[in-house]
Amino acid sequence: MLIEFSVTNFLSFKDKNTFTMLASADTSLPNNLISKGNEKLLKVTAIYGANASGKSNLFKILAIVSNMISQSNYLSPDTFLPIIPFKLDKDTINKPSEFEIKFLVDDIRYIYGFKADKKNIYEEYLIYFPNGRPVKIFTRENINTYSFASSDEKILKDIKEKNTANKFFIATATNWNYEKTKPAYEFLTSKLGVVSSYENVSNFAFKSYNDDKDKSLEKFALNFLEKSDFNIKGYKIIEEKITEDKLRTIPDIVKPFISLDASVYHVSTNHTINGDNFELDINEESLGTQAIFCLIPVLKDVLDNGKVLVIDEFDKSLHPFIVKYIVEIFNDEKINKNGAQLIFNTHDTNLLDLDLLRRDQIWFTEKNLEDGSSTIYPLDDFSVRKTENIEKGYLLGRYGAIPFIESNFDL
Repeated sequence: MLIEFSVTNFLSFKDKNTFTMLASADTSLPNNLISKGNEKLLKVTAIYGANASGKSNLFKILAIVSNMISQSNYLSPDTFLPIIPFKLDKDTINKPSEFEIKFLVDDIRYIYGFKADKKNIYEEYLIYFPNGRPVKIFTRENINTYSFASSDEKILKDIKEKNTANKFFIATATNWNYEKTKPAYEFLTSKLGVVSSYENVSNFAFKSYNDDKDKSLEKFALNFLEKSDFNIKGYKIIEEKITEDKLRTIPDIVKPFISLDASVYHVSTNHTINGDNFELDINEESLGTQAIFCLIPVLKDVLDNGKVLVIDEFDKSLHPFIVKYIVEIFNDEKINKNGAQLIFNTHDTNLLDLDLLRRDQIWFTEKNLEDGSSTIYPLDDFSVRKTENIEKGYLLGRYGAIPFIESNFDL
């Protein structure tokens, strides 16, 4: 489970910004919390803000960090890292970016962080708390100066020789079967999922439907579709392997990204109207139906395995009632039994309801008009009464994070 993450000098975040899933002292909506030892974590957070205020950049950070670590073992020594510093300041553009993530794996707290530019990882560290006290797994300074716990120094000294300036030691050590880095590596690369668009998860979704041997996904999907009023009574998935003949019909620009062992999925949905059955190709369905059909396998995977799901533009093509329904599923202790978390950004102000979300579950991003940098902050920073109309207050600009639109536009 994610506790918090911080970023400095990356994309639109110039100064250090910290986003946390730690609950405040607010006593409202206790079912919206996950209790772990002495800590209480939020199941859901919603992020609001004007266009270009940094909402999507916040999620890009998590996606890029996860991807960099998962791909680290495949890098050649001269490969550049996708590090993009804050470019609207002459001082920061040539400085490294910094990241830190705190999380729980099997109820053990971990802290992982690093400082890097596109060429080098200057600092890196991994600390865990197996008995409630911090224990160093490794630290890295000045690119290639390492420090390890004395009990594992011999093993890790051999592994560090296999690392390079642009590779993450957490990935290298895990690749060489060092057990203490494995839980953190797996969380950062497998338990943290970022959905930048519903189209990007379509292949995962269709494969999941096709591989659903025990029909558990089908049961989950049809139950969800029925309760959310999509009038879909069933679906059919047909898998077709790419053949050389099929490959010839694909545009040349796409061919390098397709292998002969890849699959194409033909998807159709079943509808019953006045007792008659009808079949529609998935592409004949509305964009909202296509989006939710692709999202359902992701939701089930996240809920079943206690993962962290991050969704950019959550409300894109989805009705506000569907978005609210998904939020309620994550906050429901009877459904969300494994500590799954949902983080999303949205412009849907219907969710700004203190009967649905706590004050610490609502966050805002705002752009500094003087230097163009982004800031993220929670509703909890304001003195907000539990009876206050948050939606109205937000639209009136009481919490910032809205666009200021001039009315004197001339053609």
